[in-house]
Amino acid sequence: MRRTGIRRLAVLSGEAEWCRQQAQQWRIALSGEWITLSEASDLADALPPSALRNLLGQEFRHAIFDARNGFHSEAFAALVGTLSAGSWLLLLTPPWTTWPQRPDSDSLRWSECDAPLATPHFIHHLQRHFLTDAQVLLHQQHQPPRWPPALTLSDWQPGDARQQQHLLAKLLRAAPGIHVLTAARGRGKSALAGMLLRQWSGRCLVTAPAKVSTAVLTRFAGERFAFIAPDALLADDMQPDADWLIIDEAAAIPAPLLQRLVTRFPYVLLTTTVQGYEGTGRGFLLKFCASLPQARFYQLDAPQRWRQDDPLEKVVNAALLLDEAQEDRVASKAAIAVIRGDRDRDPARLLRLYLLLTSAHYRTTPLDFRRMMDAPGQRFFAAENPDGDIAGALWLVEEGGLSAELAQQVWAGLRRPRGSLVAQS
Repeated sequence: MRRTGIRRLAVLSGEAEWCRQQAQQWRIALSGEWITLSEASDLADALPPSALRNLLGQEFRHAIFDARNGFHSEAFAALVGTLSAGSWLLLLTPPWTTWPQRPDSDSLRWSECDAPLATPHFIHHLQRHFLTDAQVLLHQQHQPPRWPPALTLSDWQPGDARQQQHLLAKLLRAAPGIHVLTAARGRGKSALAGMLLRQWSGRCLVTAPAKVSTAVLTRFAGERFAFIAPDALLADDMQPDADWLIIDEAAAIPAPLLQRLVTRFPYVLLTTTVQGYEGTGRGFLLKFCASLPQARFYQLDAPQRWRQDDPLEKVVNAALLLDEAQEDRVASKAAIAVIRGDRDRDPARLLRLYLLLTSAHYRTTPLDFRRMMDAPGQRFFAAENPDGDIAGALWLVEEGGLSAELAQQVWAGLRRPRGSLVAQS
């Protein structure tokens, strides 16, 4: 796979101990650095899914994602971006037929319930994608594995760097100001920032949400790399002695901090991903960048660390709706009907409604997709024209039903139960 530049997903579905044994056999068979995301204690060297934010910008050879007890959708999507060409991503799941009815521990993050919920709508959605994508290796316990058919592909070379070099030349000649570089994962934006730092004749500083996430930038910058944390940059009122400030993964830094940082340097380069699994990239464009009327924008499209149309990226983006932003449309003069969404009878309408929210709202993430699919107390309404195009969406969350004792504690400011924003306000 490394020779052809592709990566693949292997779904291992069975009882917990069987999945653990299978994962161990894979680790023995495939050399290289592995990363494992799991809340369980039976997998070696495992990190909790929440730790992945500090690993963005690093690269790993292979990965294990443990969904036996719960599926952390944002971490799963982000993990894909850390894997290089030739990688396998192992997804461990409960037995295939019972998975949709299993309580999902991740639901505690988004369901406002006291106990884990089964999430059948979302799991059925995932299963449909895994079953219909022949490039997914599916191995169910007590059944032979379904291996992907061989792809006839030419040898792969790391991505065409012409676009990257063209943008680098523009930045090296750029006038002072704010420059914004956006791309999906694996397109080389951190590498480009590192090359800018290496080739600039003056001094440059780098900041980011976490230094550990600048590993790729560091490799390309070499000895010119100099990192200062965002809060440390603002702690000193003196004007910093540097030409460029490079803010890597800028969308993960709070906007008030960014507003202060971008005014302190002659040249500023903001890099960020625009895929919605972090809930910030699209908001970075919709909200923060709208306040920078003089900013110059650049975009990288071609993957640098894996082949175009990579099987792993395709199936994950399709399953989590990461590349499915709704097209801008001119409002039709045809009559608009308001239709209530129904998870069971018309799941396709819910998917279209979610895509509209992703396009219009800056904090929509796969967590919202999970809540939409399975959380209780949700109501959905879509304004549609006769062609089925959604022109507007309304998502209602039912509140109330608090006991008299809990309501009194909320009123007194002693309790803040999740999902009760109206009562708290």
